[in-house]
Amino acid sequence: MTITAAMVKELRESTGAGMMDAKKALTETNGDMEAAVDWLRTKGLAKAAKKADRVAAEGLIGVAVSDGRGVAVEINSETDFVAKNEDFQNLVREVTKVALQTGESIEVVKAADLNGETVEQVLTNAIARIGENMTLRRLHVLEGDTVVSYVHNAATEGMGKIGVLVALKGDAAKAQAIGKQFAMHIAATSPLSLSEATLDPVIVERELAVQTAKALEENATSAKPKPEQVIHNNIIPGRMKKFLAENTLLGQAFVINPDLTVEAAAKEAGVEITGYARVAVGEGIEKKEEDFAAEVAKALQG
Repeated sequence: MTITAAMVKELRESTGAGMMDAKKALTETNGDMEAAVDWLRTKGLAKAAKKADRVAAEGLIGVAVSDGRGVAVEINSETDFVAKNEDFQNLVREVTKVALQTGESIEVVKAADLNGETVEQVLTNAIARIGENMTLRRLHVLEGDTVVSYVHNAATEGMGKIGVLVALKGDAAKAQAIGKQFAMHIAATSPLSLSEATLDPVIVERELAVQTAKALEENATSAKPKPEQVIHNNIIPGRMKKFLAENTLLGQAFVINPDLTVEAAAKEAGVEITGYARVAVGEGIEKKEEDFAAEVAKALQG
């Protein structure tokens, strides 16, 4: 019997299996859809579909650097327990290596070859094997004269809960030496942008509106109100300067030497920070809170 693309698509959608596995299942069962589903189930390849709607908000960030190029990859799992699983960690390590070589986007990485299969297929196989939903969620690529990486809360070498990349210009040895310190600083402070010039104007406008309203209200209720021009020319600009200093990497006080800004510390070391990326597991994912007793009861019933 001829196996059509429509048949493969239908089987994939009903089971969550990869394209090649779906095609093979239909070939093995002579196009019998129900038998193909059973074939996939016996191979453990139909489990993924049942897990696809579960929230995967745990996991690991994998980082890798080579020749002025660095990547940070986020692969999520449902539980932190799986993130400590050696099988899952090997998956993160291998996908990060592929991303370092080929990755310009998540789509490119998913389609890339990993030991004879696509990364997407390898991930689907891992879902079936490990028994939890997993997602290849984010990829950050950073390039520069020197790129330094750092992992915070490391689970093992090259992966953890927070991954940081820093790109620097200048003497390579000096950049490597202080770059790690800058990466640790970024992990701790989570700046919004590199500098005022790269900060999202929407964020600046929102903060300006808040500080303006706050300053005017405080002045209106003050026992000794100041002239309005003082509010607009001194107080509000002063508060905005503080906001920018606290939220831009180059303007922040360097955690290792708070007497210097990060920009001043870089200049003193003879280097320039040209970019950075900070990726933390589960950022922006709405985690479903569930009563633990109810969860146990559900498990016992299921």
